[in-house]
Amino acid sequence: MSTIQRIAKNTAVLLVAQVASYLLAFFYMMYAARYLGAAGFGILSFALAFTGIFGVLADLGLYSLTIREVARDKSLALKYLANVSLLKIILVAVAFGLIALTINLMGYPQETITVVYLFGLYVVLAAFAQMFYSIFQAFERMEFQAIGQMLNAALLLGGVIFAINHGFSVVGFASLYVIASVIALGYSFAVMKLKFSNPASAPAVKAMEFDWSFWKPMIKKALPFFLIVALDLISLRIAMVMLSAMKGDEAVGWYSASFQIMQVFLFIPSVFLAALYPVLSRFYVSSQESLRFAYEKSFKYLSLLGLPIAVGITMLGDRIILGIFQEGFAPSVIALRVLIWTIPFSFLNAMFGTILASMNRQNLAAKIVLAYTIVNVVMNLILIPRYSYVGAAMVNVVGSLIAFVLLFVFTSRLVCRISIPKLIFRPVIASGLMALFLFFFRGLSLWLLVPLAAIIYFGILILLRAFSKEDLNLFKQVVGTK
Repeated sequence: MSTIQRIAKNTAVLLVAQVASYLLAFFYMMYAARYLGAAGFGILSFALAFTGIFGVLADLGLYSLTIREVARDKSLALKYLANVSLLKIILVAVAFGLIALTINLMGYPQETITVVYLFGLYVVLAAFAQMFYSIFQAFERMEFQAIGQMLNAALLLGGVIFAINHGFSVVGFASLYVIASVIALGYSFAVMKLKFSNPASAPAVKAMEFDWSFWKPMIKKALPFFLIVALDLISLRIAMVMLSAMKGDEAVGWYSASFQIMQVFLFIPSVFLAALYPVLSRFYVSSQESLRFAYEKSFKYLSLLGLPIAVGITMLGDRIILGIFQEGFAPSVIALRVLIWTIPFSFLNAMFGTILASMNRQNLAAKIVLAYTIVNVVMNLILIPRYSYVGAAMVNVVGSLIAFVLLFVFTSRLVCRISIPKLIFRPVIASGLMALFLFFFRGLSLWLLVPLAAIIYFGILILLRAFSKEDLNLFKQVVGTK
């Protein structure tokens, strides 16, 4: 199997898993929001965001570091697994302790505190599952990770339906996350034991070994990854925490509804880059030309996908929000129409971060994300008191744009330059014509309107010759016709 076919296969596996997981998540979030209302859904969303911010301490950047280093040398797999697992016991204890201490100091009601405790346990369990996922990803065996993600989502959907039928409170809904994560962790451990500990199935992997002298260089290399993930997560989630403190649970619920829809589309770069990251890490040490080629094509394809999503959701935001969450979440419409414009920038920012990490430039990426996060927090402090959840949405867009500019400038210097006007000229025209179609035919069913809009967009791109012979050759390699 060629490198391109392997990337395509792993992308397809993760894509199917993410689509299935997000489809399941769509239903359990929709049912939970309708049942709990804006205030109850706001408590759930706040707790998830709050614990997620502290949850990065449970990883310390070890996930990304493990993928990169094991992808380059498979014999290090169980050495990383042994030492990371022991270190994570310490990290999760610290993370949960800080979660418990901070939420009690903030003076929230007991119900909210209990929900936060439960999500804290969920974060701890997810940290260990993620450790196994890093090994699966480094070996480019994405199917194991895919099954784990789908299992977790299916358990949550089943749990939500059970909870609604039995009249659970918001605390009961939070318990579902803990139960699902316990089962998903058990699955990941079983796969690791059966598929990666057997010399017959993983001949390059040595026996597990604890090495205390390995900890210091491992942590030192992981810290920049930790800073990137922590700061990026803070910039995304801090708005919900600040909204909760300044505007109350309903504002969090309205913002969260729009945020959940926006976040659904982030699976597109995540699955593609998850498959690409181990390959890029090898390219950096073996072929700079291949690295530049992968960067140029990734930039192009993610640009082609991000813009029409933003345009389409802007045109159809009211129908999407009211169709999913119903009238109680009508205020979320304007937030969604603003927030969705983070998508074009977020797609490319994720790609920049992956490229820099594969080149051992995670320190640079961390500095850029730090600047972006500081701007994000300051703008939230200014705009949330005045514009509430809409202000938080505006901040996300502006922050993503700032991060894009900085990341683009530095990546251009390190890899190669890309002409943005030349690249986006055709997608802008195609998106504009797609928007006209959506405006004049918005009365059609969404199930018909969305696929027709996609056909029109890509049809116009083909007519405008947005795809080169090189792109067509890549496609032929992916499907195995070349």
